[in-house]
Parts: sequence; structure tokens; C-alpha cells
Amino acid sequence: MDETTVQLLCPECGKRWQQPPSALPPSKATFHCPNCHASRPTAEFMRTDRDLRTLKLLG
Repeated sequence: MDETTVQLLCPECGKRWQQPPSALPPSKATFHCPNCHASRPTAEFMRTDRDLRTLKLLG
């Protein structure tokens, strides 16, 4: 079985990547871009509303 991933997009540097929701902090917690180290709530890194819903459901 494939593990579910969410798509992330840094609002500052534009880096795109995927991670399992279980590896991310809750949607309102501070998350840091691995590329430029921008700090924002995890929800702001979700590429789509579907990714945000998945994070909230499975994270």
C-alpha cells in the first residue's frame, strides 16, 4: 500500500515537494521551509485545499 502524501509549496521561495502528513506539524503550528527556512503556519505551505484537508485528517 502506498503512503499518502501532501504536496507542499513554499510561499517565499517557490520550492515544491511532497511529504506524508504524519511527518508534518499540525496545520496551525510553525513550519520551516527546508530550502529557504521561511517560517509560517504549516497550512500556508499546502499547495491545494485538498492537501490541507488531508493534513488535518491524517496529520
